[in-house]
Amino acid sequence: MIDTVSTQIGEGEERIRLEVADGIAVLTLCRPDRLNGWSWESTRQLGLLADRIRFDPSARVVLLRAEGRAFCAGIDVKAPGGAVTGESAAERTRNYYEGIRWVHERFAVLSRLPQPVVAAVQGYCLGFGFELALMADIRVAAEDAVFALPEARLGVAVDAGGDLRIARDAGAGWAKFLALTGRRIDAATAERLNLVQLVVPGSELDAASRALAAEIAANAPLAVQGIKRAVDSYADAALPAALDGVALTAALTLTSEDSREGYGAQAARREPRFRGA
Repeated sequence: MIDTVSTQIGEGEERIRLEVADGIAVLTLCRPDRLNGWSWESTRQLGLLADRIRFDPSARVVLLRAEGRAFCAGIDVKAPGGAVTGESAAERTRNYYEGIRWVHERFAVLSRLPQPVVAAVQGYCLGFGFELALMADIRVAAEDAVFALPEARLGVAVDAGGDLRIARDAGAGWAKFLALTGRRIDAATAERLNLVQLVVPGSELDAASRALAAEIAANAPLAVQGIKRAVDSYADAALPAALDGVALTAALTLTSEDSREGYGAQAARREPRFRGA
């Protein structure tokens, strides 16, 4: 894994860029050549930048967006530091468990910001990308946006709580349908399921999401933040305990033979042969 203790972002190593102006803190996923693929380093940087936003009085709302033709196509399997090691299967599982718990903590820094978070989604929004978008308070999608949780097709669990958030917003049946099949849905379907609040033409995504963020930023900060806290305390009441179970399931599946088979089959462009081991 990467150095999780460092508070620095090396030159040329940006996965996410932060800019604050006119009351809006803009977080931009900035690896379009990798379809903004997610990594341990992306998670670390997300936590660092969210911490900076938290105590910035000039930031009244957060806009989470991405460069290029995809919001985030999921895990970047070629990113350095991706492997989690251990001298035994038990140690490796334990290390994955702690790693996923660390990811949950970094993501919580974003989702629990006092400022509302608006996500602007275009193109592929898959796996970790979908889970990241689901942590926003409001989602605006371009008409070409495609959403999916494909983890089960790779032999692993949905590891950042995306299925739980879908259950909260769309109902348990839809959470199971999407997570158990790995099916992709378009922006219109996501809107119908209450997973997206607004769908716009791709050419209007940036303007529409910035206008929405500006509308929120113009309102009274104490009222806005109080509303977010109240809704979250109601909607997310069962989430912390459930996420710990997610971390354990993710650790077990990430160290399984099925996950090795799933990723290998994807690389070889063939159907996986899962054995439940």
